[in-house]
Amino acid sequence: MRDIFTFSEMGHEIDPNLFSGAALVFGHFNVIHPGHIRYFQTAKDHGRTLIVAIEGDGQLSGLERQKVFSEKDRAQAIASLEMIDAVIILDNGLLEDLVKKISPVNLVLGREFENERRVKVQKAIKSVEELNGKVIFDSGEAHYAGTNFSEQTQNEVEQERWHQFSQAVENQGIQISGLLEKISTKRNSKLLVIGDVIIDCYVACDAVGMSSEAPVVVVKESQTKNYIGGAGVVAAHCVALGGEASFISVVGDDTQAAMVREMVCDHEIDAKLIVDESRPTTFKTRYMVDNQKLFRVSRLKDHFLPVAIENKVIAEIEKVSNDVSGILVCDFVYGLVTPRILEFLENIAKERGISLFGDLQCSSQIGSIAKFRDYDLLCPTEREARIGIGNHNDSIEYVANALMNQCRAENLIMKLGADGFIAYGKDDDEFVHRQYFPALTPNPVDVAGAGDSVLATMALGMTRGLSLMESAALACCVASLAAQTVGNLPIKISRVNELISSRFVRAK
Repeated sequence: MRDIFTFSEMGHEIDPNLFSGAALVFGHFNVIHPGHIRYFQTAKDHGRTLIVAIEGDGQLSGLERQKVFSEKDRAQAIASLEMIDAVIILDNGLLEDLVKKISPVNLVLGREFENERRVKVQKAIKSVEELNGKVIFDSGEAHYAGTNFSEQTQNEVEQERWHQFSQAVENQGIQISGLLEKISTKRNSKLLVIGDVIIDCYVACDAVGMSSEAPVVVVKESQTKNYIGGAGVVAAHCVALGGEASFISVVGDDTQAAMVREMVCDHEIDAKLIVDESRPTTFKTRYMVDNQKLFRVSRLKDHFLPVAIENKVIAEIEKVSNDVSGILVCDFVYGLVTPRILEFLENIAKERGISLFGDLQCSSQIGSIAKFRDYDLLCPTEREARIGIGNHNDSIEYVANALMNQCRAENLIMKLGADGFIAYGKDDDEFVHRQYFPALTPNPVDVAGAGDSVLATMALGMTRGLSLMESAALACCVASLAAQTVGNLPIKISRVNELISSRFVRAK
């Protein structure tokens, strides 16, 4: 635990010699998450020591004091990080007074302080400049794929993740062992899933070597297996977790469409599959050697639906949505979710009091999560969120809040890939609560479909009476299981129960 000091106008007990050559950062840091870690790592490069100044309880608004953790708890959370050298609680003292006291060589602020929040730190910036220090605006570099050079063993990393998870559920007052019972005994809910269906084909190969004709790798096919993917596996997750799901999608006039019909039947999904002769059924083939993906080949068309097919989709939505409590829109940007269908979904949800849950994938496609308006929950990756609002520089916190405001979304899951996700939710006072949930499987076998499992679990939980944070805790466990197997397999509720029973007790 690093040193924690209190700085006030009445008692400046801090010895400035302790902080020579320091980089100083500032914020209230209510819940530490990977975005803060990036910020701290960046600031660490700008000084011999790293000092974190946090806003004390007395500097917060009355509403904030009711909602955030105490200054002591926030300070202790930061002080537990190895990269931090000291934490200073700004009691009655202001940031500009602290700058004058410790003379940091650099004041490192998030990019949001460069413009709209500059007034809050204007005097501190002036003080730094008067002392010949520098002010650096940098929230840390956004990254969408992680490489862990930690010297910890896999078991140690896994134990640490479960400890972080245990702390998260404790912070939110969640009884994790009772969630499955709670989701089963709460009122039943039927979900409607609409979106692009995909057949995910996995081809296991043996490595032969390098071709003598050209510098290409040669493999030999050994086994092939097909899985339902896209919006189809979201519906399958809902059913496997104990829910009831209807599914509306579009397929081609081909043999793959028959495969989809067989798959949805096997997963007990009530599916309405509309044939569009202008496109094939989306089919993705992944070639693998020893569980390592070599490359993917996709057969698809991504134009918008013809009007006649669009009319059929809308008619099915109107018919099916009479008895649903939630609609999940899974847009893989292959043309099914048209502007007209989006508008119809928003109108019918408002008229019938149906919750809307939205997810959009733009990994290899081009799309914007910002087209979803007035949804109860959005589930973008960090990259998708940044693309949606056109912001690649500001902090995760800023991007999350900006996206929620722009889309008028009540709740948000910001997916951070190998780092897990952050759950954001507005309360009746419009205050945004947040909680970080780590990825519980540090070395995933296959991450394809983990995000789909999060959307399905969140929707099922929230429509069955679980809170946002309770649903997020459950989704964290489901995503962990989804990442442990090759292929897009729906996660059964019995597996979730086994995981919680066997691992959560050990994490404490």
